[in-house]
Amino acid sequence: MKYLAKIIIATALFVLMTFQFAVASSHREAPLIADDPLADNTDVYAFRSPDNPNTITIIANYVPLQLPQGGPNYYFFGENIRYEIHIDNNIATPGDDIIYRFTFKNVYEDPTTFFSVRLGLRNNRTTYTLERSTDGGATFQTLVQDGFVPPPNIGKRSIESPVGLNTTYDALINKAIRTLPTGEKIYCGSADDPFFVDLGGAFDLGDLPRQNGKPRDGVACFNTSTIAIQVPIANLLKAGAPLQPTSILDADYVIGVWASASRPATRTLKKYGQIETSGDWVQVSRLGMPLTNEVVIPIGWKDLWNSLSPYVEINDQNLDGFFYNPELALYMDDSLFGAAVPAFAKLRIQRNALGAFDFGNGNDGLFGLKGNPALAGTALDDAVFGTLLLPGPAKPRSVDLWPIFHTGVPNLAPYQLATGKNGNPLAPGKPFINNFLPNGGDMLRLNMAVPVTPRNDPSFSSLGLIQAAVLGLTDPTYNATADLQFIPNMDGFPNGRRLEDDVTRIELQAVSGIALAAIGLWYDDFVPGGSPVTQQLLNVLTYTTGIDTNDAPFKTSFPYVATPWPGDGDCGGTLTDDARPVKQVADVRGGSSLLGLQPAQAVMSSSPNPFRENTTLSLHVATPAKIQVVIHDVNGRLVRTVLNEQKAAGDYKFDVSMSNLPTGQYFASVVANGKVVQALKLSKARE
Repeated sequence: MKYLAKIIIATALFVLMTFQFAVASSHREAPLIADDPLADNTDVYAFRSPDNPNTITIIANYVPLQLPQGGPNYYFFGENIRYEIHIDNNIATPGDDIIYRFTFKNVYEDPTTFFSVRLGLRNNRTTYTLERSTDGGATFQTLVQDGFVPPPNIGKRSIESPVGLNTTYDALINKAIRTLPTGEKIYCGSADDPFFVDLGGAFDLGDLPRQNGKPRDGVACFNTSTIAIQVPIANLLKAGAPLQPTSILDADYVIGVWASASRPATRTLKKYGQIETSGDWVQVSRLGMPLTNEVVIPIGWKDLWNSLSPYVEINDQNLDGFFYNPELALYMDDSLFGAAVPAFAKLRIQRNALGAFDFGNGNDGLFGLKGNPALAGTALDDAVFGTLLLPGPAKPRSVDLWPIFHTGVPNLAPYQLATGKNGNPLAPGKPFINNFLPNGGDMLRLNMAVPVTPRNDPSFSSLGLIQAAVLGLTDPTYNATADLQFIPNMDGFPNGRRLEDDVTRIELQAVSGIALAAIGLWYDDFVPGGSPVTQQLLNVLTYTTGIDTNDAPFKTSFPYVATPWPGDGDCGGTLTDDARPVKQVADVRGGSSLLGLQPAQAVMSSSPNPFRENTTLSLHVATPAKIQVVIHDVNGRLVRTVLNEQKAAGDYKFDVSMSNLPTGQYFASVVANGKVVQALKLSKARE
């Protein structure tokens, strides 16, 4: 028994040591593409445009983790790369139906300088050619030649001064937005990276949320290279589809979207910095659903995954296995390695749903129902979709995770909300989603007929379909009927993907079985006849990674992504000489020198940081003291007095408005009994 215990412990340690938890939505996700950042897909988004709902906006981002100050050779789209956005709109046709292909050219306008911008000239000046195919890539039509791409947002002198470009960055963005005679609107250029996640916690063996310390947005203050297209819905419909949907779940309005980057097969380095390319084009990167190649595909298969199209990948049974029995599920199961990742303590998988169904890795899930008359007419019936969703034993997640990533979900039982099912998950319920497109594998699937949830709607949520399911199950506006209704956020991930959607949290909740619960396969602590809103369900719904919003507000109109961070701004490096303001404030307030600091006496933190208009200061006072809290700039100049009074031991919070202060670095200093005990750095981001 001792020997067996040692084996189990060693196995658990080995699993954790090899745990590749790269939750960066394809930021350096595979070994080969990590060495080729110009061709690296980072994210794909597809959503009905909130301010122009007759169109669909598709955004494909490339070139990860761009430092705003990353000169003198800033980040550009690469030459000899085909950046492509692929669209599938017809089950009956194999492969892509529409392809948008972008290729870029870079020119040195003034090779006599080391500056990227000088006296109205740019190095590199980037332009693009856009081609479109509507026959699956057989032929292409050129839509744009010499398209304008803004330079990186280097800084005010380079962009705004007479010795630079003598313009504004907003003007450059507007110049880059182009409306085509074919109806598309195009933008290619730099942008704030819209993804948000605690990379440091995620890579640290799944410490998400961090168990010791505050979460940090690992993508904050980084830029990316954005290709954004806004396409009329009519241009994306399959041939013969009606111009008006029959309902908000019309199957004719489902599209699949993915993006890729390809390079010539041969690259030859010549003398004097010359490069020659030749051979067929080879796909080196691709992205559909976020996080697939990070948290589902193991490292030994990541390069293979990037090389395949979804239409080839869906036929690979080895790759399917990583969805049927996902590695992440091992850390959400107490009988396996659940205790090894304490951050996932709220996420637990149904091992005995309704007292009969085990969705733990290696178990059968719903396969035990195979051949049961109760499956007749459902999506799990062999007569409906064959063995697509119940392919065999020991593939428990073939009914939820696999279709979410590979086919989308049909508007058939059991894939309807538990509302109206009267306890039978196989019965018809409240129609909820139809983005079923089984032609191909991993891609975003979007039903274009689903209405937009306005971003200023009080019901708008970054939890997408998770929040829509919660409303459909619990809100009297929606759970009083099993009829089809538009529920806010039905247009959210994984029905497409909006910029605001918290995909990391949603996918981790999905791995823990939240989709199964939504259709009536409740968590193990459900008691027949009792409420399905059990503690385990509440645990999953209240799980958070700690980072749930982007670090910059999104635009309300195309291209929606935020302006890229400038190289001379708040994100362009770390301020130095942090101690000087503390000394000056200590002198101003009559306190002691730095030698008198007593960090344990009073400790303060802020949320959010960076902030835009307001921040909340949290203060812990260990022993009673006369407490002063002041806000000052980097030169020690006092700009706010927040508190000046005797305080008992305890915890306090203060809301501080910074709305009339310029963007920049500030400090909140705590003075206890006349001594400076802490100086907390505050960063005010752009409005």
